[in-house]
Amino acid sequence: MRTWHEIRRFPLAVRLLLVNQLGVNTGFYLLIPYLATHLTENLGLSAAVVGIVLGVRNLSQQGLFIIGGSASDRLGARGVIIAGCALRTLGFALFALGDGLAVLLAASVLSGLAGALFNPAVRAYLTQEAGERKAEAFALFNVFATTGALIGPLLGSALLLVDFRASALTAAGIFAVLTVAQALVLPVRKVEPSGGGVLGDWREVLGNRAFVAFALAMVGMFTLENQLYLLLPDGAREATGWDGAAGIVFLVGTVANLALQLRITKRLKSLGNRARWIAVGLAVMGLAFLPPAFAAGVVPVLASALLLYLGIMIASPFVMELIPRFGRPELTGTYFGIFYVVSGVAAALGNTAVGWAMDTGESGGHTWLPWVCCALFGLASAGGVTWLYRRGELPVHPDPVRERSSA
Repeated sequence: MRTWHEIRRFPLAVRLLLVNQLGVNTGFYLLIPYLATHLTENLGLSAAVVGIVLGVRNLSQQGLFIIGGSASDRLGARGVIIAGCALRTLGFALFALGDGLAVLLAASVLSGLAGALFNPAVRAYLTQEAGERKAEAFALFNVFATTGALIGPLLGSALLLVDFRASALTAAGIFAVLTVAQALVLPVRKVEPSGGGVLGDWREVLGNRAFVAFALAMVGMFTLENQLYLLLPDGAREATGWDGAAGIVFLVGTVANLALQLRITKRLKSLGNRARWIAVGLAVMGLAFLPPAFAAGVVPVLASALLLYLGIMIASPFVMELIPRFGRPELTGTYFGIFYVVSGVAAALGNTAVGWAMDTGESGGHTWLPWVCCALFGLASAGGVTWLYRRGELPVHPDPVRERSSA
């Protein structure tokens, strides 16, 4: 009830963006986790070709976040969000209707480009509409995103009992509904010109050394978040011998998120010092991986998942709140776009290291190795944020006590 009351206090545009994120994650996870199986088993494509199709989708998204961010600043976040959802509708429909490699590649490019457009644009729009309650808005954003990440695979597995095309068309339908809803409900906002050209905007953001250092420090956050789909499900399956055990990881996270996210964010916000809580959250994310390193069984894995979600709940809203404060409001979308490019590339390298640790640990009998590797990533990121804060590089808010005393 408290969460619902908090949602109603936001403008209609923010509420729609929260529902939008629920739909985006539901539609995405309804389809993408099952795409590789469809391409190999149903279409008979080789592993190499499947890798190309999936790689093109990922590259189209990760590499083009900067385009989506700049488009949001130059053209307005509303139009970019709508265009992104429309492209995702088309891309997912092509996965349902096309069997040829050219069609599949086109679907991958459109789906990836769609994410590159609406991801930074949604965050820029949310920043603009939430006012001084950005942290709470991004906390609720996490709640809706996590819920969608649970609903999507469950719905997808049910639709696969019909066939893959039913899943793909349902996912496309979800994005079509979101496209129409945003076109009807999201208000048009005047775009303030940033001055200069797009390349000048990119140079300004990339020239902000504190921002780039912060984005690189987030390698731990993004690498460890990705273990919700790699190391933790693998650990749950190993501990139980049941393929469906991976779903328990998402269920634990969703329940914890619904119960705790908003309370944690509001409480920590009242205590001030956002950088401290970002560092604490990253440290908790790292320490989350130690229980399975030293104890076998499903309980340590579930404890790891719970602690990881807790760390994300602590850090993520304040990370999202902090990003636009590094620069001018006119470049909010560009800051989000470049943040996801920089941290995405860094996290890809981090995931490669975790994958190497998993293979090496399995072959050498050192099952603790990937878990300890993840713990080090989290602690290193926490140390990086702490170092930046102590150097005065982070644009954190003043302490609330000081704000009240100076008012």
